[in-house]
Amino acid sequence: MSAMTEVDRPTATVAVTDRSGDPADEQIVFEVEGLTVSYRAKQALRDVTMRIYKHRVTAFIGPSGCGKSTFIRCFNRMNDLILGASVEGRVLYHGQNLYEARIDEVEVRRRIGMVFQKPNPFPKSIKDNVAFGPRVLGLKDDLDARIEHALRQAALWDEVKDRLDANAFGLSGGQQQRLCIARCLAIDPEVILLDEPCSALDPISTSAIEDLINQLKADYTIVIVTHNMQQAARIADRTAFFSVEAAADGHRTGVLVEYDHTAKIFTNPADPRTEGYVTGRFG
Repeated sequence: MSAMTEVDRPTATVAVTDRSGDPADEQIVFEVEGLTVSYRAKQALRDVTMRIYKHRVTAFIGPSGCGKSTFIRCFNRMNDLILGASVEGRVLYHGQNLYEARIDEVEVRRRIGMVFQKPNPFPKSIKDNVAFGPRVLGLKDDLDARIEHALRQAALWDEVKDRLDANAFGLSGGQQQRLCIARCLAIDPEVILLDEPCSALDPISTSAIEDLINQLKADYTIVIVTHNMQQAARIADRTAFFSVEAAADGHRTGVLVEYDHTAKIFTNPADPRTEGYVTGRFG
């Protein structure tokens, strides 16, 4: 493909902060090699290869049905829970293939936590929601301190410290999502996976979650799926654009089109399909 001329380059539709930093300082957490995911022998995602870096926010963007959520679930083996799902290729976590037979899926999910699209607190108290994971894993020493620390990390402690025994369903949607993040943090993960965590939230709650993500990346590696390109531009260090290829029989398969520093994806992408998406010409 020939290089784009000056007039061919897309005009950014969102404000982007260059967070590329010094590549020499970056440590690889995940290395994905030739990943293909199928449901009942139908490919949902094909031949994805990329690296995810420590203490960075990596965003996955693209149209509906392009495999973003399928891909993020590969990092903590959540697709194992879907009947008929199969994964080919390798997902290396600190050099170890997570899909080797000897790998303990429970330990994978402890180290690689996940927060879903809609807030899903348990029908328990605020305190018991945060304590649930540590209790299951036997992390009962200084449990109250662990709960407070997780709620502070999730920027929720000051709002709930006087009603920890209240039902979590009494919280607002944004507070419930931060509670779910606190529940994830309480078991000391290294990585936080966020699958469209703001799609059910209002703009004020969304802003609070984005501020929280920017704070948490100092201690965690964060991967986020988002339909909101402005959100990716605001918070992500790197962005991956996925698209869809349709077969003659109408079956749609997700493919990774381009993966780079967020500023480059939005201001000077290498692939015309990325340009078309970020400038709003399709998708």
